[in-house]
Amino acid sequence: MTITETQSMAAQRADGARRRRSPLRRALGSAGRNVGLVLASAYVLLVIAWVTLPGLFTSHSPIEGVVAERLRPPSLDHLFGTDGLGRDLFSRVVYGAANSVSAVLIAVAIAAVVGSAIGLLAGFSGRRVEDALMRVVDTLLAIPALLLSMTIIVVLGYGLVNIAVAVGVASIASFARLMRSDVVRVRNELYVEAARAAGVRWGAVLLRHVLPNAIGPVLALVALEFGIAILAVSALSFLGYGAPPPSPEWGRLVADGRDFIATSWWIATLPGLAITLLVLSTNRISKFITEAHR
Repeated sequence: MTITETQSMAAQRADGARRRRSPLRRALGSAGRNVGLVLASAYVLLVIAWVTLPGLFTSHSPIEGVVAERLRPPSLDHLFGTDGLGRDLFSRVVYGAANSVSAVLIAVAIAAVVGSAIGLLAGFSGRRVEDALMRVVDTLLAIPALLLSMTIIVVLGYGLVNIAVAVGVASIASFARLMRSDVVRVRNELYVEAARAAGVRWGAVLLRHVLPNAIGPVLALVALEFGIAILAVSALSFLGYGAPPPSPEWGRLVADGRDFIATSWWIATLPGLAITLLVLSTNRISKFITEAHR
């Protein structure tokens, strides 16, 4: 037997072994993905429960503290410890979820509705309308999102609602570009051309045929943008643009722990961990939605 034949047989055996192992590997990979998706969904549901029923998870006040219990480490009585004023940090995280998540929902709603409308019109309208709308989108993309948000807040004033509006406006461009690209793809399909040839009105074609078939990737972007908006809202709250104290808010909770990071690590770390887990969870759900629409 020649060396070439020996090498060929060895390659065939290795290929057969890879094929035999591939179902197991696929099963393990699928299980890993499913576990990640389940955990992500469970944490998102937990945060939703914090928003809707905060009193079910803690009996401590998020605003009133006990000075004698200040800077206590995590324990059974205080799951996340206490802050510099003796307030229960877990209760502040739970009640702060309502403020942070509500701001994120407003921001994502503004970005999704306005951005999708711009992309829908730009992708289906004539050349002049498309050029005008997309130049506005390009202008928004040229400005860093955080800088644009801060500029809008300076104009509107401080507050949680203004933060939501600012983050939403800064995110419009992403939805507009994605929707436009999908509309351009869908508008050349045969069923769209047949509807237009049959005399169906422009608006009816847009809403009945184009929008339902172009909305899939936008839904995935909504989940992804939710995580991005959480980071943006938390960052602006960290900088002091959000709700005034003592109102609990995730970004402000992290900011409150800056002065104690060396001695009381839990004040900044645990609220930051809550933010991180929610961002990772929404990104995982977004990936699942994207794969489902392929």
